[in-house]
Parts: sequence; C-alpha cells; structure tokens
Amino acid sequence: MSTPLTWGTPHPERADAARNRQLLLTTARELIAADGPDCLTMDRLAERSGLGKGTVFRRFGTRAGIFQALLDDNERALQQEILSGSPPLGPGASPVDRLIAYGSARIRFLAENHEVARSAVEGRPTSGRRPPLSQIHIRVLLRELDLPGADVDLLAGQLTSALEGPLLLRLFDGPEVDGSALTDRFEAGWRYLVERVCVPAV
Repeated sequence: MSTPLTWGTPHPERADAARNRQLLLTTARELIAADGPDCLTMDRLAERSGLGKGTVFRRFGTRAGIFQALLDDNERALQQEILSGSPPLGPGASPVDRLIAYGSARIRFLAENHEVARSAVEGRPTSGRRPPLSQIHIRVLLRELDLPGADVDLLAGQLTSALEGPLLLRLFDGPEVDGSALTDRFEAGWRYLVERVCVPAV
C-alpha cells in the first residue's frame, strides 16, 4: 500500500503577516490585470501595496517568487480536489484513471494561469529545487501500479516534465492561439502517453 499523498501544511503565520501576504497577492493580481505580468516588479508591488520593499523581498525573495506565490494560491482548489474530491481526480479511482484525470486538470489549470505560470518558471533557479508537487503525486500513483522494470522515480520526473515544462506554457502564448483547442490536444496527448506507459498491452 502506498503512502497517502499530502500536499503539506502551511507554516502558521502571525495575523499581520497573513494580512500582508493577502494584500500583496491581491495587489499583484490587480497590477497584472491592469498592465500584464511583464509590468509586475518588486518595487511596483511595494509602492502599490503601501508596504516596504523589505517586506516584499522577505515574503517573495525574487520577482519569480511573486508569481510562484500567486500560482500556489490559485492551485489550492485543485489540491483540495486531489486530496478529497470526487474520483477520478480524487481518491477512489484506479491509479491510471487518476493519472489521466490529474494531467487533464493540470493542463486546464496551466491554460487558465499560463501567464503567471510562465513568469514563475522562467525566473526560477534550476538547481536546489525540490520536486514539484505534480511529481510527488504522479510518483505515488505510479507506485500503486505494477510496472515491471520501471524506474518509478525517474518515470515520475519524465511524466511531470510533460505537465510542468516551459514549452507547454509557451505554446499558449500568442494572439492567434486557440487555447481551448490546444488544451484539448494536450489532454488527448496526456491520455495517450499515460495509457501507453501504464496500461499493459493485451
């Protein structure tokens, strides 16, 4: 039996720190909505929120950290569905069905949040990073399957790249992109990939 997935419990915050975090996230969303993600800077966020630069830097560290915090905040509803929602995304379905459902949900999430996600990925250092939560979830599901000879840890990383890679996010850019059609294609591709990798040939 595999270990149940946990997405981690946030560290308790002081009331003033929690208020500041919510103010900064709300202000960042307002700036992005008004002028686009490229206009969001640490200095501008501090000025618009009325908080000191030191507070912004301590909270986010870098400009990419702002976008990562926005992405994490937007992702909470998806995480809750994975932990306790209805199958196949939530518990109760087969690992293969859950993998397919998770990939589809993740692709739709990135399509809806692609500007924020791209800014978070592009500014993030490549070394010293913990595995993304997608990789942890996918690894848990793969371990529930009987995949003879598979390096599950490596396979989880490879499958995660199909959902987390900058290429996927860049494909949503551009005024001529049909986001809905592209999302459907990505979902079909993810299903094909999972079924070929995880479903034994008859």
